Amino acid sequence: MTEEQAATRIKDLTNRIHHLNHQYYQNSTSEVSDYEFDMLLEELTKLEAQYPDYRHPNSPTQRVGGSITKNFKTVFHKYPMLSLGNTYSEEDLREFDKRVMKVLEGDFEYVCEQKFDGVAISLTYQNGQLTQGVTRGDGTRGDDITENVRTIKSIPLQLQGQDYPEEFEVRGEVFMPLPVFEQLNAEREDIGEGLLANPRNAASGTLKLQDSGMVAKRKLSCFAYAFLSSSLPFETHAEALAALKSWGFQVSDTYQKCASIDEVLAYINQWETKRFELPIATDGIVVKVNNFHQQEELGYTAKSPRWAIAYKYKAMSASSRLKAIQYQVGRTGAVTPVALLTPVQLAGTTVKRASLHNANEILRLDIHEGDVVFVEKGGEIIPKITGVDKAQRIPGSQPIKYLENCPACGTPLVRTEGEAHFYCSNDKSCPPQVKGKLEHFISRKAMNIESLGEGKIELLYDKGLVRSAADFYDLTFDKLFGLEKVFEDELTGKSRKVSFREKTVENILNAIQKSKEAPFDRVLFALGIRFVGSTVATKLAQHFPDLTAMRHASYQDLIEIPEIGDRIALSIISYFQDPEHILLVERLHQAGLQLKSNQQKAEALSTKLAGLTFVISGVFELYSREELQDIITGNGGKIVSSISKKLSYLVAGDKMGPSKLEKANELGIKIISEQELLAMISG
Repeated sequence: MTEEQAATRIKDLTNRIHHLNHQYYQNSTSEVSDYEFDMLLEELTKLEAQYPDYRHPNSPTQRVGGSITKNFKTVFHKYPMLSLGNTYSEEDLREFDKRVMKVLEGDFEYVCEQKFDGVAISLTYQNGQLTQGVTRGDGTRGDDITENVRTIKSIPLQLQGQDYPEEFEVRGEVFMPLPVFEQLNAEREDIGEGLLANPRNAASGTLKLQDSGMVAKRKLSCFAYAFLSSSLPFETHAEALAALKSWGFQVSDTYQKCASIDEVLAYINQWETKRFELPIATDGIVVKVNNFHQQEELGYTAKSPRWAIAYKYKAMSASSRLKAIQYQVGRTGAVTPVALLTPVQLAGTTVKRASLHNANEILRLDIHEGDVVFVEKGGEIIPKITGVDKAQRIPGSQPIKYLENCPACGTPLVRTEGEAHFYCSNDKSCPPQVKGKLEHFISRKAMNIESLGEGKIELLYDKGLVRSAADFYDLTFDKLFGLEKVFEDELTGKSRKVSFREKTVENILNAIQKSKEAPFDRVLFALGIRFVGSTVATKLAQHFPDLTAMRHASYQDLIEIPEIGDRIALSIISYFQDPEHILLVERLHQAGLQLKSNQQKAEALSTKLAGLTFVISGVFELYSREELQDIITGNGGKIVSSISKKLSYLVAGDKMGPSKLEKANELGIKIISEQELLAMISG
C-alpha cells in the first residue's frame, strides 16, 4: 500500500466508523456485526500506527483513550457558564412567570427539561469537528479536558449532516449511568477500596483523571441541553435541541414545550416519581423561555439568566424503626454494618436495608437499639440513614456497640490506622472471606465461569470440594453429580434448592475448561489481590510479560507503572510473599491458565530499532507509555523492565523515578527524550 493509498483508506475508515457509531449510539441500529466493526477499527488502528501523520485528531480510535495528561490547561469560556436560580415552591414559579410576563409583549412558551445531576461541560465544534471540551470551573474559566471528552461515545467527534454552523458551542451534562456506577462501586468494595458517594462525584472525578484510557473504561455518557453561537440559526431552544439530535448529539427525549405555567407545574408533578425510571439521577426541573429573542429581551443578572429557573424536588425521606444490625464480611475481610429496617416506601421502592458504612458512622449518629431512624436515598440510589428521631427513642435502650470479633469466625477484628473499616484478619479460613474469594474468581470480569453462580459456590464449599480457586480445576463429574442442598434466605424466609443434575454438571465442567482461555489480565484480576481491580490488572498485564516477572518486580518497578501507587505496590509485594499464594499460582499454572501476556505484537513497521533495548519511564506529552512500547516493538526494538549494563536507551519522561535515572547515569546508559526516540525512527 502506497502512502497515498493509506491516507485515502484512513479517511474512508474514519468516516465509515463514525457513521456506524452514530447509527449504533443515536439510532440504536447495528449496520454491521460486532466482529465486522472490530475488524474495521483494528485496520484503522494499524494504519494510523504506520502512518501517524494521517491520523485525524477526532479519529474513532481515540474513543479508547490512552493519552496521559500531566496537567489541564485553563481555558476562558467564550460564553460564561452561569448558574440558575433555584426554587422549591409553586409560589416561586408563579412569581417567576409574572416577572417574565411583565417584560415580554405577546405570547411566549416554556421548555421544561430534567435537571440532571451530573457535571456541566462546554463543547466547541468547528467545521463539524470537536475541537475542545472544557469543564464549568468557576463559570468564567475551566479546565481543558478534551482528551477525556473524546472517550465519551455519546459525544460526537464528527457531526452528521451538513447544515450546522461553521463554529458553535454545545452545553451538556456528563453523567455516569446508574448501572455503571453500581458496578464501579461493587468492584471498589470487592478490592477493598472506599465506595464513591454518588454518580455525580464519580463522573466529576473521572473527568479529571489524567489517563484518558481509564476515563474510557468508566463508560460516561452525556446529554446535550443547550446551543450557543454568535449567529443563532434557530428561533427557539426546542428547534436547537432537535438540530443537535440530528447532528449526532444525545438529547434526552424528556423535554416538553409548555404553553403556560400551569402546564409547567403539571410536567413537574408528572416527573416527581417518573424520574426514577431514568438512567441518571435527577434532582429537579429546569424551566426556560423557549424563544431565543425573548431570552435576549429578558437578559441576565450578574449570576444567572432571567429567562430560566430551576425547580428542585425536596429530598425524599422516610422514617423507619431499626430492627437489628447485620454485619457482613467481604472477601477482603472488611466488616460492613447494615441496618435492617421495618419496610418503608421511599422514592418508588420498598426499603428494608440501609448501609451504616462503618463504626465511625454509628458513633456519629448515636444510634441506639430499636431507634426510629430517618432514611434518604443518596443520589437517589443508595438508601442511607441520615439521623435519629430521639423523641421516639425507647427508654433504657442501649447504644449500638460495634462488634469486637468477626461475626463469622470469631477472630478479633483489627483496624488499620487511617482506615475506617474493621477487618477480620483470618483471610485463610473465615468462611465468608473464602467464599467471597471463590465468587470473585468466577465472576464475569475475572474467569467468567457463569455456570457456578446462584449458590453453587456455597454448596461446593459446604461439601469441602472447593477451598481454593485452584480446586475448581480438580472437579470431576463424579465429584459433582448428585450434590444438592436447600438454602433459606434469612431476610425473606424463603427457601430454594440447588441440585447438580447431569446437564448442570456438564455445563459447569465445560465453563471451567473454557476459563483456561481467559487472558492474562483477567487471571490477574481473578487472583483477588487487594486494591487490584480490573483496570489495574490490565495495566500490570500490559507492563509485565508474565506473572513470574510481576512476582519478582521491586517496589520501584511497580510504582513507575501508570496508576500504580504506593498502596497497590505494597499490596502486590505482600501477596506474593505468602507461600499459600505462590502454591495457588503454581497450581493454576499446572491447570493450564494463561499466566503470560497473549497480546499480539504490533505489526512490524521497520527494523530501525532492531537489536536495541529500551526502558520507558515517566509521563510523556505525545504518546502514552503503552503507545511508545508499541512504537518501539513495531520498529524492531525490545522493551525491558530493568536497567542493566546491556540496556541501549532509557526513554525518560516527566516525573520519572529517581532511582532509574540515578542507575542509568551510574552505568553510563544513554538517556533520550520522547522526541529523540521518534527522531531515531523517522531518521
